Parts: sequence; C-alpha cells; structure tokens
Amino acid sequence: MKLLVGLGNPGKEYEQTRHNIGFMIIDYFLKEANWQEKWNALITETRINNEKVIIIKPLTYMNLSGNAVSLVCNFYKISSEDILVIQDDLDLPIGTFRLKTNSSDGGHNGIKSIIEKLGTKDFARLKIGISNNKSIDTKDYVLAKFNKEELNTLKDLFPTIQKVITSFIENGAYKTMNLYNRKS
Repeated sequence: MKLLVGLGNPGKEYEQTRHNIGFMIIDYFLKEANWQEKWNALITETRINNEKVIIIKPLTYMNLSGNAVSLVCNFYKISSEDILVIQDDLDLPIGTFRLKTNSSDGGHNGIKSIIEKLGTKDFARLKIGISNNKSIDTKDYVLAKFNKEELNTLKDLFPTIQKVITSFIENGAYKTMNLYNRKS
C-alpha cells in the first residue's frame, strides 16, 4: 500500500497558487475522484497495477500538514518508505522537478510538520519547481497565483509527473529517482 500526499491549502482563494501545486497535481493525476473528508484531509483510494493507493489532500493548511498525514499513516499502518509527498520548491525553476528521499525540510513548513509528526524524514518528496522572486516576500510569493505562462509550463510538465508518480507506486523511490531525476 502506498500513500500519495498532495500539499496545499484548502479554499477557493488558494486555488492555482504556487503553494498549492501538490493539490493541482493530485487533481490532474486523478481527473475524477470520490473524495471523503476524514482525518483532517480529503481522502480517496484507488488501485494502480494491483497496488492499493491512498491519496490525500490535507485540509489542515500547509503548516500543519503532518497532522493529517500521521492520522492516515497510523490508521492504514503505512510505513514511511511508502509515502510520496508532492510539494512546491522555491529553489527549482518552474517546469522542473526533483524526487528526493530522506532529506531535510529545506525550510518548507508543510514538510517540517510531516517530519515532526512522523518522527522521520525517510519518505519520498516530489519537489515541483515554482521558481523564486527574491523581490517579493516569500509568503506573498508562494500564496500568489501562477500567471498564464507559468500555468502552461506546468501543464506541459504534468504528464511527466504522472509517469513519475506511477513509477513510484510500481517501483519505489530509488528506481524512480534513477529513471527520472536526470531527465528533469
């Protein structure tokens, strides 16, 4: 069993903001889903090549994402190496990604919360580049909406991201990193 976590903030005002790239990718990946609200998250289940996959979008707001992730992990008895968290990354250009495991929070409060609640940093992170504009306060930048050009760049990336997610589910993090990190 795998757990796929898309990070973001709930609410219309946060739709298509840089911090919500995790929600955006989950929505693209699933197209249609039967979401239920429990454990401080929107949650759904699916099967991908006979693997059960739990997919969540935490409703706790970014900085408390670990609350929802830990509740789901505890209920389903999901180990950390079976978790893939999709997050935004200021240090990567828009249109790029990097899959990592067992790394620090890198200043990302959602990841920091998950590490705190799980008691480990040994889970996979799919970091999606949102670039950075150092002339704008970081909080304002990540909560700002993507412009049309940025959205088009991301939409071009989404099919590759879908392949990365499917590979993680089928092959695990290390084989997927070897397949995709050098191509991003």
